Amino acid sequence: MDPIKVTDALERPLRDLRISVIDRCNFRCQYCMPAEIFNESFKFLPREELLSYEEIERLAKIFAVLGVKKIRLTGGEPLLRKNLPYLVSQLSKIDGIEDIGLTTNGIFLKKYSKELKEAGLNRVNVSLDSMDDELFKKINGRNVGTKPVLEGIFAAREAGLGVKVNMVAKKGLNDSQILPMARFCKEEGLQLRYIEFMDVGSTNGWHLDNVITKNDILALLQQEFEFEPMEQDYFGEVAQRYRYAGTDTEVGFITSVSESFCGSCTRARLSAKGDLYTCLFNGNGHDIKSLVRSDLSDEAIRNHIIEIWNHRRDRYSDERTEGKIKHDGKIEMSYIGG
Repeated sequence: MDPIKVTDALERPLRDLRISVIDRCNFRCQYCMPAEIFNESFKFLPREELLSYEEIERLAKIFAVLGVKKIRLTGGEPLLRKNLPYLVSQLSKIDGIEDIGLTTNGIFLKKYSKELKEAGLNRVNVSLDSMDDELFKKINGRNVGTKPVLEGIFAAREAGLGVKVNMVAKKGLNDSQILPMARFCKEEGLQLRYIEFMDVGSTNGWHLDNVITKNDILALLQQEFEFEPMEQDYFGEVAQRYRYAGTDTEVGFITSVSESFCGSCTRARLSAKGDLYTCLFNGNGHDIKSLVRSDLSDEAIRNHIIEIWNHRRDRYSDERTEGKIKHDGKIEMSYIGG
């Protein structure tokens, strides 16, 4: 079937696919893997329950025919999955895929950045929630300071990868780090994304009182910096972007709590165990792994995905704003990624 006709079958464009390649992390960040839940006794997925690289590649080809142009590999911590550069190299060969990214805590970037770049990776999003060592250790729950993460950031940049730094801002925890993070990223010419603390999953103890909104963060930053607003690059872009006046260095905000963007979402997520999710906040995944491991053709699987996408009615962030939250049992970040 002509790819144009296939994409015409979609009621809303599908441009971005997040693929979680593993369900575990070497951090116990209280945002998504709190230590009281994800401790030594927690049972992660057996290897055979994870999608294989060959299965991921097959699905990526199917999604590319549906219009997906961007793939981001997530986790857990994706660099815990063995031989990840091989997967990147296979995905980079798929017709229609224009951009491959990776979300990581940065610990292994110093080791793998060059290999990942050579394999075809375009960019990395590195999680760093504090410039203060002791606070960062508290947040990650592993007594890991900022040094290996910073070394990973610099190694990625040296390898030629695009680098964005993600900071989840939580009131009463790391709000003191909003300005230090901005100073560091401006000085180093790094793109920075402030992410509002979100009620993803069911274990991170989210409460609205812990949220620092984009407007609050921007007001704080404007006490020290002058910004110029930037226009969206494409339909469905979730970040509200600014640049430091007179520079090309960006600051962005992910505002899914204070200013939802459900109506323009063009992003699908494939979990570590092969479930397809049409919303970060929806715990009702669709089993794709069993389809891939059956004797169904690519066309049959593609038509199944079209049916799922066209019947999506996810408006979680809108409903939260409207006081109409109905969803329970949301999928955990360790399974679905960011």
